[in-house]
Amino acid sequence: VQLQASGGGLVQAGGSLRLSCAVSGRTFSSYIMGWFRQAPGKEREFVAAIRWSGRSTYYADSVKGRFTIARDNAKPTVYLQMNSLKPEDTAVYYCAAQPGLASPVGNEYDYWGQGTLVTVSS
Repeated sequence: VQLQASGGGLVQAGGSLRLSCAVSGRTFSSYIMGWFRQAPGKEREFVAAIRWSGRSTYYADSVKGRFTIARDNAKPTVYLQMNSLKPEDTAVYYCAAQPGLASPVGNEYDYWGQGTLVTVSS
C-alpha cells in the first residue's frame, strides 16, 4: 500500500483546508485509514481514522466537531476536512493505513505517507 498526502498550506486561524491521501496498492474493506500529525518539538499524535468500509470514524478530542474524515473508494482517496483551524493545529500531517487488527486511535499503522505541512497563523 502506498500513500501520497497533499493539500497542506498556510491558512489564517478560523480558516479551512482539505487534506487528501491518495491510496494505491491493494486494500480491503477491513483496512483502517488514519491521519496523524506532528508539531515541532512534539510527538506524533492521532487525529482521525476511518474504516475503509466507511462504517466507523474516530477523532481525537482536540479536533472533534472541527475535522471530518471521509473516503472515496472509487478514487481511492481519504480526505481530512479541517475547519475552524487554530494555531495549535500547525503540524506536519501524515496519512497512514493498517489492516484493521490494531486500535484505530493508536499508532500501530503499517503504511505511512510522506506528510504535508499545515501552518495556521494567528
